[in-house]
Amino acid sequence: MADATRSLTDLFGMLGPRRGTETDAAAELSVTNVSEAAYPSQSLHKFLRCLQSTDNPLLLDLGPVVGSNVTFFGEQLGCRIRVEDIAADIDRHVKAGTVDQLAEFFPKRFTQDPGTVDGILCWDVLDYVDRPAAQALAKSLCRLLRPDGCLLGFFSTAESAEKVYTKYVVVNQTTLRYRTYPALRPRQRSLLNGDIIKLFKDLRVTDSFLMKSKRREMLFRKPTSR
Repeated sequence: MADATRSLTDLFGMLGPRRGTETDAAAELSVTNVSEAAYPSQSLHKFLRCLQSTDNPLLLDLGPVVGSNVTFFGEQLGCRIRVEDIAADIDRHVKAGTVDQLAEFFPKRFTQDPGTVDGILCWDVLDYVDRPAAQALAKSLCRLLRPDGCLLGFFSTAESAEKVYTKYVVVNQTTLRYRTYPALRPRQRSLLNGDIIKLFKDLRVTDSFLMKSKRREMLFRKPTSR
């Protein structure tokens, strides 16, 4: 299944971007998820703008596969998309009783060469790991980004013991829908703004928004020189 998904996303890299199709994902959602509320995003369109200046960019999505998202980013950016489900990695370690080994796992998790990824959708996966694992994952992501590449991260500001992950579904450039699905562990903590900046100390914060949905959206960019 994973190979099939990656083959599909690579196809978009050959098709190139097609504008004016943002309503396709919304149409799908209106039929299948009428009970879900839509929330505005202040950072998604900025993330897209960052990548639109690059031909055939490589986008790394750290969430589960969402077909409408693959379609949306492929049409908007003409990009190659790699989906790397970090939540599935976390659950696998919970089942195996090896959660304490995530900090050693993340540096070896990705197969892309350093400095070859143009954009990363980090979503809120860092909320579900402890500090050493979060530091290891953030460091790995910073290493993957090319100079001037960008990373979009979401971070919950609400404490919760509920065992659920959030699946982010893109409706258009300024709107997201949130779906929850079962997790094997709850969020570990709410990261403060300063803690997030420290995790991504190799990147530059370009935008930070505290949303009414009790999520913080942060957009980072990798400096072209140190």
